[in-house]
Amino acid sequence: MSYLHCATRLALACGLALGCAAAQAENWPAADWTSRPAPPSAALSALENYAFPTRDEASRAGVRTDALLVIHDGQLIYERYAAPTQAATPHLTWSMAKSLLATTLGVAYGQGRFRLDAPVAEYYPPFAAHPQVKIGHLLNWASGLDWQEDYEYAPLRSSVVAMLYTRGRSDMAAFTAAHEAAAEPGARFHYSSGDSNVLSAALKGMLGEAAYADYPWTALFEPLGIESAVWERDASGTFVGSSYAYMTARDLARVGLLMQRDGRWGERQLLPKAWIDFNRTPFANYLAQAGKADDAVPGGHWWLNAAVAGARKPWVDAPGETFAALGHWGQGLYVLPRERLVIVRYADDRDGSFQHNQLLKLVQAAFASEVQP
Repeated sequence: MSYLHCATRLALACGLALGCAAAQAENWPAADWTSRPAPPSAALSALENYAFPTRDEASRAGVRTDALLVIHDGQLIYERYAAPTQAATPHLTWSMAKSLLATTLGVAYGQGRFRLDAPVAEYYPPFAAHPQVKIGHLLNWASGLDWQEDYEYAPLRSSVVAMLYTRGRSDMAAFTAAHEAAAEPGARFHYSSGDSNVLSAALKGMLGEAAYADYPWTALFEPLGIESAVWERDASGTFVGSSYAYMTARDLARVGLLMQRDGRWGERQLLPKAWIDFNRTPFANYLAQAGKADDAVPGGHWWLNAAVAGARKPWVDAPGETFAALGHWGQGLYVLPRERLVIVRYADDRDGSFQHNQLLKLVQAAFASEVQP
């Protein structure tokens, strides 16, 4: 056996000396996070003044943070709550549930349960009227269905309001499937909570009823040590993948750490690297909209701080590889991989004054001395 072959085997077995040391030093939460609070500073005060201003309970105006957590390198370095939210409070994630659904689907993808290029109807037969729509199209919010996502702007014409609250609420995927096509699948990005709920119903077809009933727990939450999760289902038994998952901020941060570490939890590769790459790849036909500079770029049911089609990255003060799960009224799970940062924000913003870029800018400044990219 050659010296080179011996050396190669030794390097692979050891992970190289530096790699072994790094693996030993890696921090993972057990029953709870280890804490390493950052010291007070002017930059930290600036972050708190932005995130936790005095609340105007009468008008509900302004930035209204319920919880803010910062995890660096697997350790909790900042945590603050505003009543009534506490550390043990499972908070509504709103549309961050879409990224939780994508993460759950990632486990199923690694088990060979589906293909991205497979027709949706293969797993969800009521979608047979749209034979050209693939699973990957739904994950990019690019089904082409004629869908109206607005809530407050047009409640009487809103597809999402009807789906969640009125005539579509008993079977949300079937309600979505009944919509007509407005564009070729994959031709355009058109944000749709309906696409997400069809994905959730398709997951049921991939797994079968029995496995589906607790799959988010057995596949994702339990391996990560998440104990607070609640996920509502509609009357047909389908998880409301678009909107109705709840968990504590500390538990949501575990999903962020999983994503920050490329789908690995401890020594287990829970999500295939190919799935993480898909999540972080901008939808090919996305066009940035003028006047919406803070809008992130759609990936595979996650949101990206990517510069596409000649436009600048949406969050100019954050690294380009930043990605996030985002939800109505200011919910955010932000992942900055190179900085080894995970940020969780629960909120109740109502007036549009909150800006993702501003929060990310202030977090980076507040913890600059802690973070060594």
